Amino acid sequence: MRFAKTVTSLALSASALLYCNSALAEPHILTSIKPLELLVRAIATDDMHTSTLVPAGSSPHNYSMTPSKRRALENADIIFWVGPEMETFLSRLLTGSEFGDRSITLMGPGSDAGHVDAADLPRDHEGESHEHGHGGDEDPHIWVDPQMALTMAEAIRDALAQLEGANKLALDNNLETFRASIAAKEEQIRTQLKPLQNASLFAYHSAFTRFAGHYNLNVEGVLTLNPELSPGARHIAGVQNKLRSADHPCLLTEPQFNRQWWHSITEGLDVTFSTWDPLATDIDATANGYTAFQQSIADAVFKCLPENTEH
Repeated sequence: MRFAKTVTSLALSASALLYCNSALAEPHILTSIKPLELLVRAIATDDMHTSTLVPAGSSPHNYSMTPSKRRALENADIIFWVGPEMETFLSRLLTGSEFGDRSITLMGPGSDAGHVDAADLPRDHEGESHEHGHGGDEDPHIWVDPQMALTMAEAIRDALAQLEGANKLALDNNLETFRASIAAKEEQIRTQLKPLQNASLFAYHSAFTRFAGHYNLNVEGVLTLNPELSPGARHIAGVQNKLRSADHPCLLTEPQFNRQWWHSITEGLDVTFSTWDPLATDIDATANGYTAFQQSIADAVFKCLPENTEH
């Protein structure tokens, strides 16, 4: 009887040890922001654990690293981020010797995901291109454009395939499934947004312009070119003039930033509002999360139709 108990105990211990080893071997993938986690989750296999560095409700433009988040970097097998022009707080860490060898930049040198010529950026009626104000020539909000997201997903697949024990066939299959889902969602969104092709849309900042450019939407003005800096009086006056002259202008705001600020700018003007979230805060991190994110943006724009808008 004692022998039987001993054998059972050893078997349970061996099973527990095997489980622990398996758990320890599970690749831990960290992304800087939630939209990147959505892309990783679309490509990653079930045995890969994913998480996001910047918490819900925070912006990568002004986020400050905490000790717990630094530990998350230390525990990650691979780290995906957009690049120095977006997550400025990560620039020193992810380009240095400690984390540089396990971080993947999805925009910038060595990546085609974020490349766009200034001539391809959305323009207002005065011909002014809406370049991003973070200090670079390109808008780093590359994830809102579904075709750029697909390019990023391809880079993610290549990086994940290098992890020890990665199921490359499953990763390839997931990429093809994602490619098909993107095509289907694009077609659906183009149909949904067709009535808004000539709508006068305004954005809080340039995060929206890549989505608008992809779907041929008309962005007439951007309230601030850089959310880290207060816009000048001349720029604000110019945007206010455009709002006054626009036909049913709609301002697309973002939950990460102060609502009172843009209400004061639009006070006394006939402007309607709709809120979209470029950081996908309320989107579940699942294989279908990115297409749900795209749909959430389209739904926010759809609310800009005169019959759907809220003042």
